Parts: sequence; structure tokens; C-alpha cells
Amino acid sequence: MPPTAQHEAWMDLALAEARTALSTGDVPIGAVVIGPDGTVIGTGRNEREASGDPTAHAEVVAIRQAAAAVGEWRLEGCTLVVTLEPCAMCAGAIVLARIPRVVFGAWDEKAGASGSVFDILRERRLNHWVEVFPEAREAECAKLLTDFFGSRRSG
Repeated sequence: MPPTAQHEAWMDLALAEARTALSTGDVPIGAVVIGPDGTVIGTGRNEREASGDPTAHAEVVAIRQAAAAVGEWRLEGCTLVVTLEPCAMCAGAIVLARIPRVVFGAWDEKAGASGSVFDILRERRLNHWVEVFPEAREAECAKLLTDFFGSRRSG
């Protein structure tokens, strides 16, 4: 399904998180969890370099913060907005947290698990399915990543 105007607006918040990741040398990916009432209940950015934690992907950081804010692991009625298509680990966390909607910006043709390489979020053999809204501000999200990796290759 195409993203809505609200999804595009929420992507501003995820992009701001992604840009913050640049200060620690992390891949600039950002995520926010929006509660059922439309308020932000969790934010995250890649923190693998900053924390030395291989699981510190933007989505996982945001989901952990949202679960703490809600006081339980089920994030029913929430929306996760992330600048890059979730990987298999993050897609698994989304399913396990019972998040019903994911909005993402750029596709990840190498490791995406939300419709490109795999489609864990809509895997009918699992116990929870997620509505996926790809390509929210796709060009802007993709440019942030290509600029980051381009500077790494040239430097």
C-alpha cells in the first residue's frame, strides 16, 4: 500500500534520528514508534558502533523504548516508521512485538525482510501479520545511505 501523508510526516522524525547516527559513525538509519493516539512512544537509530551491540538496530532500539513506555511487550495499535526496509532480525522483532503497521523509506535489496529479499512481516505461517507501507520519502532515505557509503568508499 502507498504511504499516507501522515506516514510521510512521521518519516521526518525517523530521518532526524538517522542523521543523529552519523555522529557516532553508525549507518544512518532511524526509527520511531507511534502510539495508537499518534504520539511518539519510542525512538531509535543505529547504535551498533556506538554501543558495540550487533542487535542495536534502529528498529530494535525504538521497539525497546516503546515497550518500556507502554509497560508491556505488546505494541498493538502502534506504527513503526523506519528509513530503511527492516532486516530479518528487525522484522522478527516487529512480529513478536505485535506491531500492526510498518512504514519504511528505502528498499534494502541485499538484506530486506519486508518485501524485497524476504517478506517476514507478511509471512502467513507466522502468528502475526503486518501491514506494510513502503517507499515513504524513498529518495530522501536512500540518499542519506548512499551519501554515507559513498563517503566511506572515497575516504
